[in-house]
Amino acid sequence: MPSAGAAVILDVDGTLVDSNEAHARAWVDAFAEHGITVAFDAVRRAIGMGGDKLMPDVSGVDESSELGTQISKRRGEIFKSAWLPALRPFPRARDLVKRFADDGFTLAVASSAKKEELHPLLEIAGVSDLITLRTSSDDAEESKPDPDIVQAALQRTGCDRHAAVMVGDTPYDVEAARRAGIQVVGFECGGWSRGDLQGANEVYASPSDLLDRYERSVFARLRPAAAAAGPPRA
Repeated sequence: MPSAGAAVILDVDGTLVDSNEAHARAWVDAFAEHGITVAFDAVRRAIGMGGDKLMPDVSGVDESSELGTQISKRRGEIFKSAWLPALRPFPRARDLVKRFADDGFTLAVASSAKKEELHPLLEIAGVSDLITLRTSSDDAEESKPDPDIVQAALQRTGCDRHAAVMVGDTPYDVEAARRAGIQVVGFECGGWSRGDLQGANEVYASPSDLLDRYERSVFARLRPAAAAAGPPRA
């Protein structure tokens, strides 16, 4: 049975870490190495989906095919070697996640990243010690905007869907959360506009912007009663 607690389910790429463009560059380069030219802008706007959705969307290649498997593997190698070491978190990303933890929320990750990439990204964000419940593209049959990853993360929190909020940066996060039946807060720092994130309960520019307006956000209203009963914070 779901617990009486409340949960925050977090995306990582474009939400806590400034990595969306790096992912897009790695995909473009991997396709190019296999003789396929794809438009960067098309790939960039598909970031946030898993490879199972992105590859056919931008190239017509099925990820499960022999060619698709080769491209996907090479994309991971390029991302890890050429882009991952230079990635940085968005300002105050750890502060925001710690605020969630301090307020008593159960924290989980619902990311379209591959499992082997997720831990390094959480390390870069500075939150790997704060979030132990993690779901990646390896934990779901279908990636975002299908709700599978979000539903898996919600199940791991043990919380009711009515007491859960997802935080993400793409329309795919918004759709996945809505289809999972939970509230969703959008960030524009991943490159999507407020209009693109239509359907989100609230939209903020970044982790820092949410922190500045935290006491007027859905999180202040939803946080577990024990935390809410403490001294008020600005």
